[in-house]
Amino acid sequence: MFSKACEYGIKAAIFIATKSYEGQRVSPKEIASEINSPQAFTAKILQALVRNNVINSIKGAYGGFEIEKHRIAKVKLAEIVNAIDGDSIYSGCGLGLEKCDENHPCPVHDKFKGVREELKMMLENTTLEELALNIKSGTSFLRV
Repeated sequence: MFSKACEYGIKAAIFIATKSYEGQRVSPKEIASEINSPQAFTAKILQALVRNNVINSIKGAYGGFEIEKHRIAKVKLAEIVNAIDGDSIYSGCGLGLEKCDENHPCPVHDKFKGVREELKMMLENTTLEELALNIKSGTSFLRV
C-alpha cells in the first residue's frame, strides 16, 4: 500500500519520536540500523521529513534528528505519508491502472474507494505520540 520509502519514513519518524521522548537525538546511521534500511536511502527519506517539518535536523557534535516533545502529539501519520508519497494513495487505482475513475472504473474501484476513505481517516487521526508510546510500552514493535 505504501511505497518502501514511505514505510521507512514512518518507521524512522516513530523511532525518532521514541528517542525524542528520552531527550535523545539520533544519527542517520542509528536510524538506518533500527529500521533496517540502507543508510543513503534513509538519508534521503530524512531530508524529505525535515523539508516537510515533520522532524528536525540539528547539526554539530551533539546533533542528529529529533522531534520536539510538544510536537510529537500533533504530528499525524498523514503528514509523513504526504511528505514522502504525496496524496496519490488517496486517489490511485487499486489495481494500478493509469485511468480509473467513476466513469471508467477498474473491477475493484467501488470496493477500493471505501478502503481508501478508511485509510485516509486512520492516517489523519493517528499521531506519532500514539505509535511511539506503543513502542515504549512494548505493545508494538518496529523490528522482530
